[in-house]
Amino acid sequence: MDYKIAILDALLDVRKKKIEAFCEERLSNGTNPYKIIDEMTLGLREIGKGYKEIYFDAELMVSGWNAKKALQILKPLLQEELKRKTKPKLHNKIGTVVIGTVKGDVHDIGKEIVDIMLSSEGFEVIDLGTDVDKEKYAEAVRENGADILAMSALLTTTREYMAEVIRYFRAEGLRAKIIVGGGAISQEYAEGIGADAYGKDAVDAVRKVKELLFSGLER
Repeated sequence: MDYKIAILDALLDVRKKKIEAFCEERLSNGTNPYKIIDEMTLGLREIGKGYKEIYFDAELMVSGWNAKKALQILKPLLQEELKRKTKPKLHNKIGTVVIGTVKGDVHDIGKEIVDIMLSSEGFEVIDLGTDVDKEKYAEAVRENGADILAMSALLTTTREYMAEVIRYFRAEGLRAKIIVGGGAISQEYAEGIGADAYGKDAVDAVRKVKELLFSGLER
């Protein structure tokens, strides 16, 4: 079976069994966990592109569940790999980031990877999960004195909510810097809605968060 078909088959399995077999097979073949994440992200994007034409709400929910199941398997491996690659960090946090997938979107695989990487770099990360509304983002930023808000969206139908969150933050006078990312986002879109930065992938997102934090400290 073509691996792209296998990914879609695993993500759309309502019994949540095929995703385990998919991950185990890829790992047994020596595939890097990050590569598996990339493959699943491509599958999720494919489902997102076909939303309301080929796939509908039920398929989106199922793919979200299966992505979370895959993360339960892969997350410990990702954390171990990061420990091997990164230098030990000081216990003092370097900044606080509130992160979450926007309202209407239940996909969080990319967000989870960003969370892991930010934590390994010494950030305190407040993960709000998926389907997060503007009030919940604002409450978390206020309560935690967050420096950065990171929002993710996989679907073009949900990315518009990012603009609403940004307008709400500006109206409320919240000064946290805002970075956006996910399969539905581009640099042009991020600039168009007034985001402070765009992360094209997890590595880029961590780099941009650091830039936002340290440029803010310089001011």
